[in-house]
Amino acid sequence: MKRFLSFALLALVGQLAQGQKVLEVSVSNTTKTARTAQPVVLPLKSYSPDVKSALVTLEGVEVPCQLDDLNQDEVFDELCFLADVDKKQTQTYTVTLFSEGTPRSYPARVYAEMVLPNTKNKKLKKNQQNNYIESLTARGDAAYTYNVQHHHGVDFESELNGIRIYFDARQTLDLYGKYHKQLELKETQFYTDDEQKAKGYGDDVLWVGQTFGLGAFRGWDGSHPTLVEPVRTRTQRIISYGPLRTIVEVVDRGWKAPLVTDASSDKTINMTLRYTQYADHHDTDIDVFFNKDVSDYRFSSGIINVKGSQEFSDKCGLRACWGTDYPSTDTLKWSRETVGLAIYVPSKNIVSEEPANKDNYTYVLKADGRSLSYKVNYCSDKETFGYHSAKDWFNYLKVWKREVENPVTVTVNEK
Repeated sequence: MKRFLSFALLALVGQLAQGQKVLEVSVSNTTKTARTAQPVVLPLKSYSPDVKSALVTLEGVEVPCQLDDLNQDEVFDELCFLADVDKKQTQTYTVTLFSEGTPRSYPARVYAEMVLPNTKNKKLKKNQQNNYIESLTARGDAAYTYNVQHHHGVDFESELNGIRIYFDARQTLDLYGKYHKQLELKETQFYTDDEQKAKGYGDDVLWVGQTFGLGAFRGWDGSHPTLVEPVRTRTQRIISYGPLRTIVEVVDRGWKAPLVTDASSDKTINMTLRYTQYADHHDTDIDVFFNKDVSDYRFSSGIINVKGSQEFSDKCGLRACWGTDYPSTDTLKWSRETVGLAIYVPSKNIVSEEPANKDNYTYVLKADGRSLSYKVNYCSDKETFGYHSAKDWFNYLKVWKREVENPVTVTVNEK
């Protein structure tokens, strides 16, 4: 054992000798509550132009990290790790960036998947499809893209949640509820069979129809949300598979989004929706990027008005509901599911909070020139680890919003 440790130490020392940069990264929690799984993201261009591998340690103990190539040019753009920081505490991590080697391997805590139906082997079960892809583009005049992909679009998850995004003009986020904290979508593919259900696997918990579902991003024609159509092309792609965060994107090129001031305008925009899912998180980050200034456009998002749901709004960017409905029109096969949904939008991006209607709780939104960002969150009543009443869900969301608006602070120094 001692000999093995010596060899491991020598290998580590050898790696350190190749390190381009050594950084001290201080992560501070200024609040009075402990924070767990806090994302720490470092843009690498500022510190090293060509990182091949990285090592993160805290007091000499290795901490899992992840390198991501966001623009798919074979160069890593960001390093990410997750920090647990007690109340009023500062922790200092050592980050070593290497110009040689390959990224270190850690257990997966997130998952993402795109898969086409396997038409050659039609005996495969519905949750055993294996025609995996990483990116798919459809022309805007494609007849029916909803069924092109298995489970109707890209899906992703953390141990706490599971989401799929429909590959059509709705681009709706549909939801998967879990009993236990674990990754499941690789096994169930959103189509949990009876044997898996008996083992405690989760299932689809929301019917979305034409609604926002959980925070779909849409246009706004002055009085109603509009679908993301017409477009020249529509793309879904996986940018990162993990192990600590998965990143997927939906790209709409040549979208003739309505201009409230001129509904007949033939102007088009290109839009990229980036969804980032961190390990041990119920919530999901949504970043929207445009190819030009869209200050004269208005957009919309929100959450579905689940049948009979209770609504909560703090009138300052946080809107939520708690309700129960069937997740399918087949009410014989499916049981009613209770879910809590939420969306948080910075106040600066909110034009108006629209009154609830039978479909949605809607926000009208504006961009910061060429971008805007917001977050969505949800839970399922079937969770053994979550929330089981409207009161508890809404109380949690107030804490969640405070944490979103008061993130840990990160300071980087080169050694």
